[in-house]
Amino acid sequence: MAGAASMPGRTTGSTLLHPLSQLLGIPLDQVNFVACQLFALLAAFWFRLYLSPSRASSDVRHAFATVLGISFAVFCFGWYSIHIFVLVILSYGIMNMASIPNIHRYSFVVAMGYLTACHVSRIYIFHYGILTTDFSGPLMIVTQKITALAFQVHDGIGRKVEDLSSEQKQLAVKIRPSLLEYLSYLLNFMSILVGPCSNYKDYIAFIEGRHVQMKLLEANWKPNGNDKLPEPSPMGAVLHKLCIALVSLLLFLTFTKHFPVAYIVDSQFIDKTSFWTRLGYLYVVMQASKPKYYFAWTLADVINNAAGFGFSGVDKRGSFNWDLLSNLNIWNIETATSFKMYVGNWNIQTTAWLKCVCYDRAPWYPTALTFLLSAVWHGIYPGYYFTFITGIFMTLAARVIRNNFRHFFTSSKTLKMSYDVATWLTTQLSVCYTVAPFVLLAVEPTITLYRSLYFHMHILCFFVLLVLPKKPEGHSKRQLPVQGAQNSDINKKQK
Repeated sequence: MAGAASMPGRTTGSTLLHPLSQLLGIPLDQVNFVACQLFALLAAFWFRLYLSPSRASSDVRHAFATVLGISFAVFCFGWYSIHIFVLVILSYGIMNMASIPNIHRYSFVVAMGYLTACHVSRIYIFHYGILTTDFSGPLMIVTQKITALAFQVHDGIGRKVEDLSSEQKQLAVKIRPSLLEYLSYLLNFMSILVGPCSNYKDYIAFIEGRHVQMKLLEANWKPNGNDKLPEPSPMGAVLHKLCIALVSLLLFLTFTKHFPVAYIVDSQFIDKTSFWTRLGYLYVVMQASKPKYYFAWTLADVINNAAGFGFSGVDKRGSFNWDLLSNLNIWNIETATSFKMYVGNWNIQTTAWLKCVCYDRAPWYPTALTFLLSAVWHGIYPGYYFTFITGIFMTLAARVIRNNFRHFFTSSKTLKMSYDVATWLTTQLSVCYTVAPFVLLAVEPTITLYRSLYFHMHILCFFVLLVLPKKPEGHSKRQLPVQGAQNSDINKKQK
């Protein structure tokens, strides 16, 4: 990764912006990515104003979104974008020719298999030197959409209504998509580069001009003496999120580069510092690695909102919300007082996908299988598996601690505040400890880091799970440990 970053002219896509890359001292692949996203933002405004459902047919909107999305992929990744298109065509063949009882199985195996093969090439061909914005990113998003849609088609056509959960009923697709609808859903310019993964029914409703009205009716909107439903503008949400994206970009360009992750495994640093210094610096380094995700995901949300997509309904105060496609909640992340709360507000749409295709359908060990699928989907770097396996034990241990001790601290505001402060600090440090291998990628630096920290979090987790009693949580329904905040009210299926 560092090797790619140090070569501003290296890219698999267009070299048109190479002079700008040299001027800014930023790798060309990142310049291409940001340029396409900024162009997508402008295109999104134009799309909402001049290709609105009242001005253009659904076919025209589908075609424009698809062609522009394909152009972005080719511009950023060159011939490597062929991998994206091959998977899409293969999956559409399965969508149309496979039997309904098997459509979700075949789609899942082909999509995940192709994605994994591409992930393998990143290690055995590129030897960890692949670019920071390589084609596997869009391929991961396309894989989410392919598999989610296949399961939703299976739910809508191949299963009895009484066998579906309330969420599955809501998302079930009863007609196989046409080729244009399929291509538009997977390759549209709003989500081709960085996502997020949306539900097929929401996307089709957006293209056909039913999106906002559908969400208002779902929220039981009651007009004030007027039978006509309102048409809320996304501009407030767009400007707010755009400010967040700009601040995140500024932090990435300034703060992040001063705290390289390699320093936490530097032998001289480890030898000359104490345990608490190393732990504190780990927290700083992990904080410095977040702004690039905040920027990319928030900008992607802005693009969708600017196009008129992402309306989620009305909150308790009667305000219109545009967070249907939001991938994170920064405030909840930075103030999280539990491992579950932290993870549940990070990469929210991926959490929703994992719930759709794995957690709600796994017959055994749903938590472990969900973490495993998440690791495989991310790639085959060993660091990913250190992170997700550690995450399983962190989740289980945090749940046990909460069930055994939280009720002792709810009797007064002072005790509750003390508990919140202690759990906030523990949560932030435990998350940093858990996700560090995700950034380090390889085995050797991961072991070096954990050895320098005496594997203390692993030891504490095992101690908690072995010693403390497993008290019930007060309900019998299955809860996804990485449930997104916006999906918290979804009915869970029975164990």
